[in-house]
Amino acid sequence: MAFSGAKEDGREVKIYEYLDELSTDLADYISELSEASVKERGVFAIALSGGSLISLIRKLCEAPYSKTVDWSKWYIFWVDERVVAKNHVDSNYKLAKDGFLSKVPIVPSHVHSINDTVSAEKAAEDYEFVIRQLVRTRVISVSDVSDCPKFDLILLGMGPDGHIASLFPDHPILDEKDEWVTFVTDSPKPPPERITFTLPVINSASNVAVVVTGSSKAEAAHLAIDDVGPDVPSSPAKMVQPTKGKLIWYLDKAAASKLDCTKCSE
Repeated sequence: MAFSGAKEDGREVKIYEYLDELSTDLADYISELSEASVKERGVFAIALSGGSLISLIRKLCEAPYSKTVDWSKWYIFWVDERVVAKNHVDSNYKLAKDGFLSKVPIVPSHVHSINDTVSAEKAAEDYEFVIRQLVRTRVISVSDVSDCPKFDLILLGMGPDGHIASLFPDHPILDEKDEWVTFVTDSPKPPPERITFTLPVINSASNVAVVVTGSSKAEAAHLAIDDVGPDVPSSPAKMVQPTKGKLIWYLDKAAASKLDCTKCSE
């Protein structure tokens, strides 16, 4: 690892020279959280994102994780999803299934994808209903400080514009406080129709990891992680501030190239 440090607000920042090293550390982190959650609650509720994140967690499909992780206790959700058919090239479900889920023995009924046969609005409504049912049965914990679900782990990527999930800069859904899952029909990045967790749900998680690679994300990472002052509008990524949970940023050297790491402490 090139660098590991903590910011003053408790966020942890990990920077890696090589992607393979990042992937191994991320797999260790996820498997350790899984073990702790299963020991404490009997289940592990994890929410995935799309993009390059799935390729970076593929080490979980290999030994030793493939044998040591208790896959039967995993419940899978999506932080955001494109409202397209499950076999569509843009589907986050398809990406996760092809690259990860089909390679590990997760119980099929524990994989909670969206209803892709309805409108974005109805898909968001249906997905929130599913999550509410699982909060009632405590498959998903509930936040101590709000009525929000408390996922054991939420895995996020980040776009070059600083978006996370399908929460884009300056979009009105950044201010959504009541819904757990909402929808967009005007995503600035295609496809336009999507569902997404809201910020209160993301910030209620026990653990949040933001995984960022590539030089195209360097400026957005700097604006999200460093103290850039009040005059710079907060990006969605900077708004990821777990209320009581732990936040870790995993970056490769290219994504971290503009960080002011003098603000981190070894």
